[in-house]
Amino acid sequence: MESTGGPYLNTAAVTSPVGIARLLQMTFGCTTFSLVAHRGGFSAAYGTFCMFVWTFCFAITVFIITCEFTHLHSCLSISWGNFTAAFAMLATLMSITAAVIYPLYFVQLSCYPIGCEVRDFRIAASVFAGLLFIAYATEVFLTRAKPGQVTSYMATISGLLKIVQAFVACIIFGALVNDSQYSKYVATQWCVAVYSFCFVVTVVVVAFSVTGKTALLWFPFERSVVVYTVGAVLLYMSAAVIWPVFCFDSKYGSPQRPGHCAKGSCPWDSQLVIAIFTYVNLLLYVADLAYSQRIRFVSHL
Repeated sequence: MESTGGPYLNTAAVTSPVGIARLLQMTFGCTTFSLVAHRGGFSAAYGTFCMFVWTFCFAITVFIITCEFTHLHSCLSISWGNFTAAFAMLATLMSITAAVIYPLYFVQLSCYPIGCEVRDFRIAASVFAGLLFIAYATEVFLTRAKPGQVTSYMATISGLLKIVQAFVACIIFGALVNDSQYSKYVATQWCVAVYSFCFVVTVVVVAFSVTGKTALLWFPFERSVVVYTVGAVLLYMSAAVIWPVFCFDSKYGSPQRPGHCAKGSCPWDSQLVIAIFTYVNLLLYVADLAYSQRIRFVSHL
């Protein structure tokens, strides 16, 4: 009798280097949030964020492994290569953020007042959170586009940078809403418009790539992305000049942190975070522009 089960299963999905990395991601993710939920504990917005990162990444990783093992991804109307590459980069950024935040706020060397058992669970969770980040970073390293290789756009350096740019923009938005006083001047409102516009367009570029709809556009997608990147560099250059002037110049703001500002709720701190990540994103867009000259776009892989 002819076997009907074998051909429908893709064993390479769990035996290849990328498959093994994903299995480790699933294992480390499950272990991390289980340790925290069982005895480690979490609280406040930063603790909830960490749990969301670990559970979200675990769920999507299980979905990816299941789809590739059973070939179900061929039934989805998305560009699978772009989707997995984009998620791996996003999960890498989210997992390293959680791996830094959780031990920073919840881990301590002494047993008082939480008890030695809770402390040990939190330390163990922090270790596995770090391993989770390494597992996702390994997948990004294994699946990134090699020189001369025709691959999915999101697997290229330019595509991966799009994810990082959007992630950095989210950090900027978080600082903006944390009493940054950006509405004080029209100039700083312009900076917010720059951050918002570049974030939206970057997300749209990623969405079109992941859904595999770039070939349906009436304009050349690759040229449009390069033109947008040039515009984003110019816009971020303006924000990189305007924001520090209107926040840290003595005529408009404060060159030094005011002494009366409470820790964790000082507008000056938020303004400094925004300034730093404005320059970070400017460098990312410049690097994106440099790499975008050397890639080949593929809609479906």
